Amino acid sequence: MHSPVTPVALVRLRGLPCGQPPHLSPATWQHGCVTAATHSTLFPQVPDSADAVLEGLDPEQRAVATALHGPVCVLAGAGTGKTRAITHRIAYGVRAGILQPSSVLAVTFTNRAAGEMRGRLRQLGAVGVQARTFHSAALRQLQYFWPKAVGGSLPRLVDRKGQLVADAAAACRIRLDRGELRDVTAEIEWCKVTQTVPADYAAAAAKTGREAPRDPAEIAQLYSAYEDLKRERAVIDFEDVLLLTVAVLQDRHDIAEQVRAQYQHFVVDEYQDVSPLQQRLLELWLGDRENLCVVGDASQTIYSFTGATPDHLLDFRTRHPGATVVKLVRDYRSTPQVVRLANGLLAQARGRAADHRLELVSQRAAGSEPVFTEYPDEPAEAEGAARRIRELIDAGVPASEIAVLFRTNSQSETYEQALADAGVPYQLRGAERFFDRPEVRRAIVALRAAARFGRNDALLDDVADLPSQVRAVLSGEGWTTRPPAGSGAVRERWESLAALVHLAQDFAAVGADATLAGLVAELDERAGAQHAPTVQGVTLASLHSAKGLEWDVVFLVGVAEGMMPITYAKTDEQIEEERRLLYVGVTRARERLHLSWALSRSPGGRPNRRASRFLAGLRPGSITAASLSGAAGGPGGVERGSSGAAPGPVVPARRRGQRSPARCRVCGRTLTDAGEMKLMRCEDCPSDMDEGLYERLREWRAEQALRSGQPAFCVFTDKTLIAIAETVPDDEHGLARIPGVGMRKLGRYGADVLAICAGRDIAGGRDPD
Repeated sequence: MHSPVTPVALVRLRGLPCGQPPHLSPATWQHGCVTAATHSTLFPQVPDSADAVLEGLDPEQRAVATALHGPVCVLAGAGTGKTRAITHRIAYGVRAGILQPSSVLAVTFTNRAAGEMRGRLRQLGAVGVQARTFHSAALRQLQYFWPKAVGGSLPRLVDRKGQLVADAAAACRIRLDRGELRDVTAEIEWCKVTQTVPADYAAAAAKTGREAPRDPAEIAQLYSAYEDLKRERAVIDFEDVLLLTVAVLQDRHDIAEQVRAQYQHFVVDEYQDVSPLQQRLLELWLGDRENLCVVGDASQTIYSFTGATPDHLLDFRTRHPGATVVKLVRDYRSTPQVVRLANGLLAQARGRAADHRLELVSQRAAGSEPVFTEYPDEPAEAEGAARRIRELIDAGVPASEIAVLFRTNSQSETYEQALADAGVPYQLRGAERFFDRPEVRRAIVALRAAARFGRNDALLDDVADLPSQVRAVLSGEGWTTRPPAGSGAVRERWESLAALVHLAQDFAAVGADATLAGLVAELDERAGAQHAPTVQGVTLASLHSAKGLEWDVVFLVGVAEGMMPITYAKTDEQIEEERRLLYVGVTRARERLHLSWALSRSPGGRPNRRASRFLAGLRPGSITAASLSGAAGGPGGVERGSSGAAPGPVVPARRRGQRSPARCRVCGRTLTDAGEMKLMRCEDCPSDMDEGLYERLREWRAEQALRSGQPAFCVFTDKTLIAIAETVPDDEHGLARIPGVGMRKLGRYGADVLAICAGRDIAGGRDPD
């Protein structure tokens, strides 16, 4: 078993930029000094120098932070601190005077992630760096250049296209129910991000195996009518922002050069989720330069239905032969038990993304084993989860550090009811946004007024420090020192105000000079980025909306066939994306993980469901669905590109004779102990050995040892015989896969061993010579 702090292997870091300080000793970054991406102090002190920015980074993160020139590809597994690595990279470059803040554009996929990145950069002393989503950056450029490129004002941007699609359907005399309207809208969005025009929709859908919600000819007709309506009404949609920016940059070289003069260095987070349209925009921003750093993990590609593809990440070395590739595999988020399950899930994966998977190595102390629970029906499953959550909260686990994750939003209602019945506060992710809540808007207005006229406010007469000021102001909005009993709207309003109180406490921890006006400015910036503070309640979320988040305790519910993978996942590619979705769910857990499923939908229903196929071989008592191969992504480390090198895959090919990491065929854990590797399972994993076969093999081995005049273990060791008796191979290929059976022994003893496994007698105990 791996040491909790030592990865499978480390590649020596070479060719670091001049002026880089010597490597820190492992003691400065091991044993918990490096924290998970989002599990850190909210407002830490700003480092006092460029060198100080690098403190606390592990060797691979440090390699990312100091690789400031040329193309860089960071393959970052879940919980390995990718955001930490790239923000420290930007900050180190800025603080060292290598990068100009205004010349850097960091791009990510959500306003929340962009806001978090800006906050981290500010905390590291890199003020002035642009961190935006693709759409935000494109819209800003489009608004600025539209008068010059087209003339007049930019058409109005519509927030939601549902009504336009409904009007297009009415114009085409096609009736759409609510579900069909949603699905057709999604198809139109997919067409636009994949740059598919209406006339090509049917062929494109067929080529990609996309299952159209209606007849492809009707979809094409609706799509065309939708575009006509937009032109008539002089409006544009979300996808048009990217399409029009691409068109402007392609047609107007002077504008493209002006943008390229502004931005010299690009960083793209979550690169596995880039769509063809976003990739085209990135190429236009870059021009013929290669100052690009991309970060991603093909094993977390879960948005292909929106047009996202990991191909751009996996083909990065092909497009940029001189790229530096850094792999982050040290998992600072999850315990070894959670990481083992996550690795086991990917070990059974197939397809191109699976060929480049990374095997995580937990850096945390051992924790609890994942808990697998089967329930008779869905209400019982929800009640069981709520009961365990109630026990955790009573034992001192904060409600905000617990999440219930499910495959579809329709599963939420059952868990909302169960948690309410158990008196557990919860928040529904994906519902009303935090800064849009009425009580939050009123609270910010009150805080802003207090910041302006606080000296005339009797509430603030006897309070000096910032947290006390905030508590005093919010007491007038309904906040109390004790939460209201039970759940419901009153509790939800209190939780919103309590989140602002906690944020004020963290903000004040920066220094004694933190002011109410400064806090209001922080809240305004967070509201613009929808970067909400933590609300004290159990999170209910779909697996898709949980991406990028983490909790101490995670309940993965409904992990049953038909739900995971979802019923409509038919193709191999769709099945594999469902597996990656479950992998994302597993890797959200830091310390404890509960997985459950129900045998029927309702009480008294027919118990015809079963646990997800993805858990085969990973949960106690289950049978391995397929042989578990090693992680093709290999160990963490750095691979330096060469401009003269031939294009190749992102992950370097194995040397001849180099074996994949051995894996337990029961639980999927990577094996390093020689004895366990021969058994092909952990010592403590259950054995399904054929005792009779094992005794026959021992008798045969004794005869062979006697004939050859050598110790019995020289024929086969006990562990090898146990592995043979457990796997019972039926051909030479199966026998050869067992550790301890090399080509020489296969030729010498193979026929006898296979005959014994098949139950046949070996006449006279013949000498294989």
